[in-house]
Amino acid sequence: MQINYKLQDRFDLVVFVPVMFLIIFGLMAIYSSTVNHPVASGNFQRQFAALIISLFVFFVIYFLPSQYLRTAALPSYIFSIFLLLVVLVAGKTVYGAKSWMDFGPIGFQPSEIAKIGTILMLSHWLTDKKDDINNVKDIGIALFIGFLPVALVLLEPDMGTAIVFGIITISLLFWSGISLFAMFVVLSPGVVAISSIFGTLPFIVTIIAVLVSLVLFKRDLFNSITIFVINLSAGFLVDFVIKYLKPHQQRRIASFLDPNADPLGSGYNAIQAKVAIGSGGLFGKGFLQGNQTQLRFIPAQWTDFIYSVVGEEFGFLGSIFIVVLFLTFFMRLLTLSSFAKDRYSSLLIIGALSLFFSHFAINIGMNLGITPVIGLPLPFVSYGGSSLLINMVFVGIISNIYRNRKSHT
Repeated sequence: MQINYKLQDRFDLVVFVPVMFLIIFGLMAIYSSTVNHPVASGNFQRQFAALIISLFVFFVIYFLPSQYLRTAALPSYIFSIFLLLVVLVAGKTVYGAKSWMDFGPIGFQPSEIAKIGTILMLSHWLTDKKDDINNVKDIGIALFIGFLPVALVLLEPDMGTAIVFGIITISLLFWSGISLFAMFVVLSPGVVAISSIFGTLPFIVTIIAVLVSLVLFKRDLFNSITIFVINLSAGFLVDFVIKYLKPHQQRRIASFLDPNADPLGSGYNAIQAKVAIGSGGLFGKGFLQGNQTQLRFIPAQWTDFIYSVVGEEFGFLGSIFIVVLFLTFFMRLLTLSSFAKDRYSSLLIIGALSLFFSHFAINIGMNLGITPVIGLPLPFVSYGGSSLLINMVFVGIISNIYRNRKSHT
């Protein structure tokens, strides 16, 4: 009993256990979706090897002195920006994006490493500015730290990862105590831009909402007009940006608005994923028994569309179990961030939470046809060694914060 108490006091099982269950489900789904595949049949073994390495890295970070997490902020951010610049020059193009680099036999995405550097650095900056977080200059620097990776990732181009960096930045700004008006200024152009994708009427309604909000905030006329013009420009800028996207990215946006517009092209994966999930019923067709999965209707179903494999073979109950595991994990992170003894730790946990949640929401949305297909894996479940490693780095950071929570000043 005493040993068990000491374990719970030093090691957060509410974080670790759901993560391990998700990884196990992922290994099963990866095996099922690749066992008969002529090219990807070795993915299960590679993912298992990545898991062993990731667990080793997890425990290394878990036992690190807590001050190392903050000391590493600036060097890790500079190094990650350097890698994002290098990949634009010497990277390998995969699925239309120049986002991969090879280190001997190992391939990795610098954008994954940049997630660590950005969250560490942004949390560090916002911690230092806690007494004056609503200063325009400090907000501007925070946005620069967060959106520099966005700009570099968009040059690859990788729209999905860029969106994740944006969500992380906004989440950390909100948690740091930014004022409601400042958050409105930061968020409103993005909301207007997104609404304009859906057509003229949603764009007009959103612009009117922005105008009404500015009136309610009762700011001076010059600032209100400036913010309104920025929002108006953001809406018109979308059409200009879409014209310069890659053709396959334009088709993805079109298929998101209407998946049946190109059912054999850009809308094919989303349609087949919904068919697979729907065909699973309540209990699923059984492990290795899914028709859509075993007949490989969805290309590379072990990555972005692995949730459809779970839905088909383990049914509604299996799908819901995955969601419950994630929600348990998310709620625990939110609890830990609220009770963290220092601001930096709290921001780090929120940064990790925003990273995991954005991947979770967008990936499952892709599988259900309610978000665009933008190439984001499901954390801990989808195939990908570098993704699993980075995810376990963040779990290690969170566990380190929990282990040292009583020694924080």
